[in-house]
Amino acid sequence: MRRLAVAAAVTAGALALTGCGADSHDTEGALSVSSAYMPQPVSDSMAAGFLTIANTSGKAAELTSVTSDIGEVTVHETVGQAMHEAQEVAVPAHGRLVFRSGGSHLMFEKLKRKPKQGETVSVELHFAAADPVTVDMPVKSATYTPKTGH
Repeated sequence: MRRLAVAAAVTAGALALTGCGADSHDTEGALSVSSAYMPQPVSDSMAAGFLTIANTSGKAAELTSVTSDIGEVTVHETVGQAMHEAQEVAVPAHGRLVFRSGGSHLMFEKLKRKPKQGETVSVELHFAAADPVTVDMPVKSATYTPKTGH
């Protein structure tokens, strides 16, 4: 009888640990990026970037930072009529986070070089509980307006 109790306790503990592991990374593999682009910058030192992040998991994901070898990248949110830098941005469970012209966007500063139309800029999106996602952003014309509306 004692062996049965010990076996049950070990099994229960293993199940509890398995459940914890699944909860802590249930956004793993559930994040994807589409519609990424950068309008050709008109400035030598600054540029903007736009994209859509989709989250198919049942848990919100937190975008914590963005990096690129072309310069410093920050996330800017537009709330009402004001734009401000965001430290973390939520990608809702079973939802999307859309960075669009006139709204939230990636801000590239201190550019090491000015990207030209036809080139590609690589960025890496960093999340609190998921692996980074690398995105290649094509550089479009400065007046480019995507059919997706962002």
